Amino acid sequence: MKAVIFDMDGLMIDSEKVYWAVTRQIARSFGKEVKDQTLGRMMGRSPLDSVALLALEVGLTQSPQVLHAMRERAVQRELQKGVDPMPGLLDVLPRLRARYQLGVATSAPMYLVDIVLGGLNIKSAFDVIQTSDDIRYGKPDPEIYLKAMRRLGVKPAETIVLEDSSNGSLAAKRAGAYVIAVPTQYTREQDFSFVDYLAADLPDAARHIDTRFAA
Repeated sequence: MKAVIFDMDGLMIDSEKVYWAVTRQIARSFGKEVKDQTLGRMMGRSPLDSVALLALEVGLTQSPQVLHAMRERAVQRELQKGVDPMPGLLDVLPRLRARYQLGVATSAPMYLVDIVLGGLNIKSAFDVIQTSDDIRYGKPDPEIYLKAMRRLGVKPAETIVLEDSSNGSLAAKRAGAYVIAVPTQYTREQDFSFVDYLAADLPDAARHIDTRFAA
């Protein structure tokens, strides 16, 4: 193995609670309520696919572009207040960087990545940051992971991916990577039956990598 690619939202930071709260607020502003199942299905998808699903399942008539703009503005305001890293992230990164190239493959746009990774002062830990800005097909399509691998100069069989959602894990699996899922309270009920390892948290994922791919 030569590279480890991280998802960002829900995997490196506890941002899903922000997205869930903001999405509920948007729906309520139009007199609608969102079920947890819908919020769960929105996770891991491209931004426009995500809000298109919201509109379909909640019954909103606004375009995905309008809903996306509303959500991004609200999320940006919340993230600028500061975010906390997921447990173990700041210990795991240097440990993995000592042995592998590191990348990010996130459905978020670069300006949100800059806020998050810049705020945590960890942007320099990654060799490649692949956002949704130049991706045509969102997760669970493998495009974003295949592009990140090409930029890292590694083959799928040489790549480990860490994901928190089923959609993201499926994208990585379809790309041919070794997939480690690290579910959160928002995703633990999703289908992870196809992943290579189901980790309790990031330190557990790192221990598994050390054991499974020991030199």
